[in-house]
Amino acid sequence: MSFPRSSEHQTSDNSQAHTEAEGALQTGQSTRITLNATANDAKASDTDLEAAKACPSTLVPALQEKPATATDPNLVDWDGPDDPENPRNWSIKRKWTATILVSCFTFISPVSSTFVAPALSNIGDDLGITTEVVLELCLSIFVLAYALGPLVVGPLSEIYGRKIILQTTNLWYIVFNVACGVAQTTGQMIAFRFLAGLGGGAPQAKRGKAMAIYSLAPLLGPALGPIAGGFVAERTTWRWVFYSTTIAAGAIQLAAFFLLPETYAPIILQRRARKLRKETGNMSLQTEVERQNKKITQVLRVALIRPLKLLFTQPIVQIIALYMAYAYGLMYLMLATFPTLWASPDYYDESKGIAGLNYISLGIGFIAGTQVCARMLDRFYRLLKARNNEAGRPEFRLPMLAVGAFCTPAGLFIYGWTAQTHQHWIAPNIGACIFGIGCMITMQCLQIYTVDTYTRFSASALAAIVLLRSLAGFSFPLFAPYLFQALKYGWGNSVLAFIAIGIGVPAPALLWVYGQRLRAASPFAAG
Repeated sequence: MSFPRSSEHQTSDNSQAHTEAEGALQTGQSTRITLNATANDAKASDTDLEAAKACPSTLVPALQEKPATATDPNLVDWDGPDDPENPRNWSIKRKWTATILVSCFTFISPVSSTFVAPALSNIGDDLGITTEVVLELCLSIFVLAYALGPLVVGPLSEIYGRKIILQTTNLWYIVFNVACGVAQTTGQMIAFRFLAGLGGGAPQAKRGKAMAIYSLAPLLGPALGPIAGGFVAERTTWRWVFYSTTIAAGAIQLAAFFLLPETYAPIILQRRARKLRKETGNMSLQTEVERQNKKITQVLRVALIRPLKLLFTQPIVQIIALYMAYAYGLMYLMLATFPTLWASPDYYDESKGIAGLNYISLGIGFIAGTQVCARMLDRFYRLLKARNNEAGRPEFRLPMLAVGAFCTPAGLFIYGWTAQTHQHWIAPNIGACIFGIGCMITMQCLQIYTVDTYTRFSASALAAIVLLRSLAGFSFPLFAPYLFQALKYGWGNSVLAFIAIGIGVPAPALLWVYGQRLRAASPFAAG
């Protein structure tokens, strides 16, 4: 029996497929371990990425086949391009089952990151927390774990498979989320929130437009979490904020145990090889990945060191990481401080449940920004490529950043000053919606530009960016109480908007002017 050989794709021209492979990235949030990894060993993860570029509509990852140049009887691979075990050849029903189940995982984690926001005052009263910074820490410490989880969990998924790691991390999350619900001290609450976040913080996915449901889940999660959380906190106790998300995560865990198949092609092939060795007694039968004989220590070392190396040596990564970290930090700052504005007697004095409904404006902004950017990026790219004699450049992804650079500070100005002057509730929500549009466009453009620029090493580059942005998402809500106490909402948001202008205007200009030169000088970037 012979097995047609498959190989990694060569780096393609920066084409529309890049946008379709990355266009649905969830940038706000942090997500759970999904159909692909971002912070793992470059060779394995970038093989997935190249496959995504070649077939962006694929709902699950698989290695791409090409005709064999030689027959190796001991190489275990797919039985041709129509092998039914290849995830790319699964039935539509099976693909969508996997997609929807993983979407549920990617939804519950970001929901949990902000679900607690409306209940912070209740938690403070019960646990004796008197400072707003410590209260905000109870929320943002969850996001800090997002910076650490993917660096370890991602490589493990390359070795043990997506399904087992997905379910293990979710089980970890369930245990410590329950612990949050029974916490009796401030220290316990903060520690358990961090540990729960480790179970929720795992690599993002890279798939195309067919994954709209999947990609929207982590974007909607942070905005929709406080809506439900507000009513839960209002009608029960704050402990049920944690119990309710645990019940939801448990239901998803149970469904995935029975219905979610393994989606990572190398693991499927390794299982085939193991079965063939047992049946034939031929111990030489191996897959391409098994022949590499990579140890877990090697995979972890690459996953931990290469992102840091890129972050400290690559100016492009540094510019993108700074810009995206600021946008992500602003997003979590607004998510964390929204309840204070709407429930405060000094401003709108709404009940917790009604106050949570204002998060809908952010959710609308997140969705609108993502959908507009995903469509317009392709058009801008094709237009600029045609004007450049059909020669594509990663910098052709940058023009949409101008929209993000305008919407983000504009939304902050509108939100801050209409809230400060007690305008009708719709006015701050309009500002929040415009802000959400700007944030999503900014983060999506920067992520796609990163993938176009670093191609083979894009997993490591994205891991470096995720590390810095998660630290920003953790730290920004902590200084927000001091900022708004000193400057109120008008000038407080204006300061944030002016900084956004100071970063958002020069950053894309620098990349547009010097990007090609920096790429040519980089050993990691595509020239």
